[in-house]
This record gives sequence, C-alpha cells and structure tokens, in this order.
Amino acid sequence: MRPNSMSSRSPWLVLAVLSLAGCASTKAGKGAEVEGPKATETPSGSSEHAATPVTPAAEAAPKVSAHAQALFDDALKSYDVMKKAKTFDFPSLEKKFQAAAEADGHLGEADYDLGVLAERQGKVDEAVRHYREALRKKPTLRQAAENIGVIAQNAGNEDEAVKTFENILQSYPDDGGSRARLAEVYRRKGDCEKAVDLAKQALFREPKTLPAYKVLMLCAYAQKQYSMAKLVALRATRLDENDPEIFHTLGLISLAEKDPAKALAQFKTAVEKRPDYLPSHLLLAKVALDQHNYPGAEVSLRRVLQADPKNLEAHLDLGVAYKGMGHLDKAMEEYEAAKALNPNLPAIYLNQGQIVSLRGNPEKAIEMYRQYVQLSGANEVVAQDLIKESEGVIQKREEDKKAAEEAKKMEEEMKKQEDAAKVEEKRQKDEELKKQQGDAKGADVKPADSPPAADPKAKCLENAKTAKERKACEGGSALAGKAPAAPKAEEPKREPVKAAPKKPGASGDEPTD
Repeated sequence: MRPNSMSSRSPWLVLAVLSLAGCASTKAGKGAEVEGPKATETPSGSSEHAATPVTPAAEAAPKVSAHAQALFDDALKSYDVMKKAKTFDFPSLEKKFQAAAEADGHLGEADYDLGVLAERQGKVDEAVRHYREALRKKPTLRQAAENIGVIAQNAGNEDEAVKTFENILQSYPDDGGSRARLAEVYRRKGDCEKAVDLAKQALFREPKTLPAYKVLMLCAYAQKQYSMAKLVALRATRLDENDPEIFHTLGLISLAEKDPAKALAQFKTAVEKRPDYLPSHLLLAKVALDQHNYPGAEVSLRRVLQADPKNLEAHLDLGVAYKGMGHLDKAMEEYEAAKALNPNLPAIYLNQGQIVSLRGNPEKAIEMYRQYVQLSGANEVVAQDLIKESEGVIQKREEDKKAAEEAKKMEEEMKKQEDAAKVEEKRQKDEELKKQQGDAKGADVKPADSPPAADPKAKCLENAKTAKERKACEGGSALAGKAPAAPKAEEPKREPVKAAPKKPGASGDEPTD
C-alpha cells in the first residue's frame, strides 16, 4: 500500500495506518534525536514553540572531546531536572550549554539547544542565530534547519518555511519531521486533505513523529470528527504525555461537545504540563468569563500578559473581567491598551461604550456604539439595541429635567402664595390687636354717645311739691337741684323699763314680801 494513495480513503482508515506505524520497528532518521519547536495555532493567532534538548549524535564526525561531552551531559541533566520541576533557570542553562559549545567547535548540538532556550524565552532572532551556528558546525543537524523553517512559519512566512522544508527533503528524502512540518503548513491553509497525506507519509518513514500525529488530530477536529480526533490524541500522548497541545486540543473538543467542565479540566492539565502554555490560559479565561467567574479569568489573563504583554485578546478579555467585577477604571485601561495595539478592533468600542453609559454619559456611548457598527461593517443588533437604550436614557433625562423645572416653578408659585397668605394673616392679626386695645381703653372713658345728664333745675322743679320749693328751684337757692327732704320718722319713745319681780328660789336672796 503506497502512502500517497490513502488520502482519498475513509478517515477511519487512518487509525489502521497509525496502528501499523506504532508497531513498526523502522529506525528513526539519522542524526540527533530531537523534537523541534511546535507550531501551534492558537485562538489569538499567535504561535508557541517548544523543544526537547538533543542528545549527542552517535555517528557525529569528527568526534567531540570528552571534556565538551561531559559539559554537554551536565547541561542536559540540569535541563531534565528543571523540566520535571516545571521551573526553568534559563540564564543558568544558557551558561552550561554555552560552555559546552565553546569547549569544542564541532559540538553543534550545544548551539542547537541554545537556540531552543532562546525560543522558549521569545528571543526568536537569537534562536535563529544559534540554529544557523549549529548548522555551520554540523551541516547534518537538519533539526536546526527544520526549526528555522518553523520560526518562519510561525512568523507568517509560509513560503520561506515551505522552501526550507523542501530543501531538507531534497537532502534527506526519508525525513519524517520535515514532511510533518509541511503537513502543518497545508493544515493552516485549510487543505486538510494534503495535510493528512503528508502526515501519513511522515509516520510511515518515522512512526514516532509527534507533529504528524498532531496534524491528524487537528484536521479531525476541524472536520468535526471528534471521536477520531480523541483516538489520535490518545496515540500522541503515548509518544509524549507532557505535550500541552494535545490536552489543549482535547479541551477544544470538549467545548465543541458542550462539555465545559471537561474542557476546563483539559485546559488545566495543559498548563500543568507547561505553565507558560498561553493558548490554554486564554481558553481557561474564556471558560471562566462564560461562567461569570471574573476573578478566575483575571488570574489566567494576567499569566498570559506576563508572558506576552502585547497580547491583544488578553487585554480585551481582562477588560471584560474587570467590568464584570465593577472595576470600571481598570477595564478602561485594558481597553485603551488593546486600542493601542489595534485601534480598528470593533469590540473595543462596544465595551468602552457600555462603560461610558454606566458612568452616565449616553451621548458619548452612542458615538462609540456607532463607531463599533462602522468598524464591524454590519448593522449589529446588539449595538442598535444599546443605541436605542442610550437614546431612551437621554429622552428620559430631558423629560425629568422638564418635570423638575415645572416642579420648581410650582414650588416657587406655592411659596409666593404662602408668603401672601402670611402677610394677610399678619395684617388681620394686627387689626384684631388694635381693636382689642381700643376696647380696653373704652372701658375706662364714658362713651361719647351716652345720653346727657338731666338738667338740675328741671329735676328740682319736678320734685318740688310746694310753691316755696318751686320758687327756691327757680331762684337758684341752695336747695336747687336737690330733692325736698323727706320727713323724718319719729324716734321711738324711750321710757324706763321696770325690773321684773323675782320669783322665789330663783337666786340665793331671801324672798321679799
């Protein structure tokens, strides 16, 4: 059965091929055993690199010195210890591998591993220099050339990557690694048929080519053949149980199967295998955001930004997390950081508009919503609803303002009426007080309208009974004005009263005759 004749057959036939490949005893390609950097497509569009230090080539010529070999072995042991502890002291490792490289000008593997360490720290240009130095010292170290191709691929220079891999295949037709890398290029381009064909060719030549298994796994996932993808992932874990990309893909499958709890467990396993594996940190954050676990999302996103401060998606999602926790100022800072990286990202303006609206500025919010619609190139329902909501807030605010003005006018009018009523009440009280004071004075003074006193002469004549008395009244005698005196009553006669005779025995005197 020819390897290139299988691409048009049923996908399930791939499992049979994998089984045969796993049982084959074909020896791996010549040169040092190595796993080059992994070109892993992530949700944010970035790439990750990882590599395992090489072991000395058995047939390397000329033979390296014993001193250089001892230094190299010591560096490898230190790397293994740190790998198990999942904590790397990169400066210390670099010194050890640098010492081995300087000890012998033919030890290209030491320069290769310096390139791997530089890649793990994000120093891509430095890594390429080390890989080229490794090829200069040892042209047969094709893994260095393969990693240069992977770096070009991750940087988006796929044509350069393809050229590098094809050059390797011209010199080493049975090289499985380069075929697997070519397969990854075609997978990224969306040509899974060509990718699967190249991956199977790689496995027939080198059955333990892990990148080939991952291409098959990712193509099965992309074609929604989730059972197939999980079976291939299981096979891949037998080659490397610590590869985070495998568990990350299993997490993606669980998400597709609507099982977020299982997906969360897979993403956690991925970061346990490699704490700096950013794709799983990003997905952990997304799952946390979906579950409104904003503090959990913050932890994962901070880890991403610690490793990659210019990660646009991480800044945007961290802004969402801060907004969910009510930290609006911090959320705006993250959105501004995202805007500095890409001012044309529509989601930035949608999220900023919501924060501005919460702060009570619906006019500015509407501007941002419209900018979001303009950048997204579509009449977004969500944005239109938010615009209507903000317009409603503005309208209600105007209505409330008018109502407040009317209420103020009414209040002023009522106050005027109250003031007038108080003035009137005071006036009435003052008049009442004056009246009471006037009545009090009238009680002591004869009223002006009382009848005049009777004429004394007339009164005298009225009472006179005799002519003499009348003449006296008219003559103005001393008797005028006086009524004639009434005759005096006779005084009672006062005669002596004789004592009553005493009765015998009434007192101690003796009776008299």
